Amino acid sequence: MICSFSSLRSKEVVNVKTGEKIGFIDDLELDSVSGRIVSLTIYGRSRAFGLMGRDEDIIVKCRDIELIGEDTVLVSFEKDAVCIKPQSCRVENLLDKTKDNN
Repeated sequence: MICSFSSLRSKEVVNVKTGEKIGFIDDLELDSVSGRIVSLTIYGRSRAFGLMGRDEDIIVKCRDIELIGEDTVLVSFEKDAVCIKPQSCRVENLLDKTKDNN
């Protein structure tokens, strides 16, 4: 099955081990050499309507994907095995790189 990024973004990610709805796919990490998807990123849930920031982002490795269906992406991982990335490192890393280039 060929799936575009826009159609992937509309699919909900569910952990089959816990039955937990994790969220929707927000970003992809690609290997530029092989052209393969390395992981899926699900942005953290907003707290207090976004006024109190967001939880950490969840990174799901492609090896943890069990099935990509019509409406959902089923993944299988332990809560401790998933890579969690703080939201702030995305913005800070971009700012640091632009300062180095100037």
